[in-house]
Amino acid sequence: MFQLSESQAQEIVDKMMTDIPYNINIMNADGIIIGSGRRERVGTVHQGAVKALSTGKMVEVWEDSRFEKKGTNEPIVIGHTRVGVIGISGNPDEVRPFCNIVRTTVSLLIEQRISLETLAHEANRKKAFLELLLNHQGTYSQKLRKEAAAYQIDLLLKTVVLYIKHYSAGKKPGKLLLHYPSFAIDEDTQLLVLQNSADPGPLIRQLLQDQPRVLIAAGKQEANIAESYRQAKSAMNVLLALRPASQVIAFADAEFLVKLSHATLSPVNTAAKLEDAADMTETLRSFINHNCSVSHTAEALNIHRNTLQYRLKRIQALTGKDPRNLLQLFELTQGLLALYK
Repeated sequence: MFQLSESQAQEIVDKMMTDIPYNINIMNADGIIIGSGRRERVGTVHQGAVKALSTGKMVEVWEDSRFEKKGTNEPIVIGHTRVGVIGISGNPDEVRPFCNIVRTTVSLLIEQRISLETLAHEANRKKAFLELLLNHQGTYSQKLRKEAAAYQIDLLLKTVVLYIKHYSAGKKPGKLLLHYPSFAIDEDTQLLVLQNSADPGPLIRQLLQDQPRVLIAAGKQEANIAESYRQAKSAMNVLLALRPASQVIAFADAEFLVKLSHATLSPVNTAAKLEDAADMTETLRSFINHNCSVSHTAEALNIHRNTLQYRLKRIQALTGKDPRNLLQLFELTQGLLALYK
């Protein structure tokens, strides 16, 4: 059962009393004052609140006594549970409307907090499930199959995983993704689990149409979701390393490059020497993607051919490898891939 903390209750009291010219008390489920315009009363038992909690009805006090001040005390009820009491000191006829306003405000705040905590709990549960799923090897247990079913995933079906970067949840595909099991990896990265079709093409085209900035990597159709995920993630690393014109990459088409990125072919990664020279890295990528064509690379980078030749020489000076030499370019390419493995 959720309850307001003393700091939350006092904050509500302080804000409400700027507009309401009466003392306000907020009591917890035990009738103890946890927020009050009279700070010295915090921590004491409020008798009117105890009565209101026991009856479930508003208690009105019409005369001041040693232990009670006249006023109204109304229970705060959340989901049929009495979680506290709102009390306002003064003539009941005068303060009754204010008591209703404060009680409604506090109830809404508590319900909002409960809703946020529920969402946070579900997000943590979903994150834990995804971590378990993406690290699972071998046969799926009945328990894991049951948990997966809650996310509309049938672990007996073969699966294609899409790894999507630069995804904006505020754009159109938010509704599109409701048709597929999806998981947020981080703020702009999503995983999609496709089981109804071996061809992710139609969905990919829709994603590209609605979100022009996304990068998409597809794993192969696999019986083990973790395997398709590893393939998609590795393919995405190739896409990020080489930055080709295409925004989509399939592991089936990039398997050699994935394996190349993990190969230890040299004790020194020559491409790593370009990490502090962004324009040199961009030039190398463009030169690779344009098949070593000087004219096409210069056009793509919007620079003069002589400027490109200077940059290629600069890359050679920084790395000791000449990108105009096929074998040395291959070594630079492997080093670039290895930076993103």
